[in-house]
Amino acid sequence: MKRSEINRIMTEADVFIRSFGYVLPPFAYWTPDQVRAADGVMTAGLGWDITDYGQGQFDDLGLFLFTTRNGRQADLTRGGGMCYAEKIMISRHNQISPMHRHYVKAEDIINRGGACLAIELFGSADDGSFDAHAGGQLLCDGQLRDFEPGEVIVLQPGESVTLMPGDWHAFWGEGGDVLIGEVSTVNDDRTDNWFRDDIGRFSDIDEDEAPLYLLVSDYPSADFDNNERR
Repeated sequence: MKRSEINRIMTEADVFIRSFGYVLPPFAYWTPDQVRAADGVMTAGLGWDITDYGQGQFDDLGLFLFTTRNGRQADLTRGGGMCYAEKIMISRHNQISPMHRHYVKAEDIINRGGACLAIELFGSADDGSFDAHAGGQLLCDGQLRDFEPGEVIVLQPGESVTLMPGDWHAFWGEGGDVLIGEVSTVNDDRTDNWFRDDIGRFSDIDEDEAPLYLLVSDYPSADFDNNERR
């Protein structure tokens, strides 16, 4: 993706999010220098996350995310403490977030407003891999229900689904763009995503202009500021 495209998506997403009365935290608008000075933001992986999964087709295969809070892996390991995370996301009309599952993370996916959210579901094989013939069970707003392999459930605004590790899922906005909330176990996007297809989690970026704000994927090499390219 071009950095200019990412900057534009950030600006458009901020307007869309605010239209639902949701306001991003102050650190969303920090300069790279401010982010670097606040080690807790970078360490926790908080902030902007825009991905085309390395495929260069964001309108068709992509997702906007912003991580507002993220707990501590050490707390999760010892079984107590800050074991939670939260994101706000935007899935555009017919924009696919591709089939994947998580190794550790359980997550509530919530339609916060806009269009409907369509989620395609499969269960796992015995070894956890994708199985086109496997269904399963999940919770929809606290109600246990079965799902068939490949079943698509559609969440109206206000509705949610709980996905457990091993629940294979892909999703997209249906009928328009949708604002999505995610409340989950501590999140590690570097290691906890298992994609069915051979794709990456983050985008390859063409630095055609300076970043408006840093992406989470920029943090390992955050060595530039708003006035100079990397």
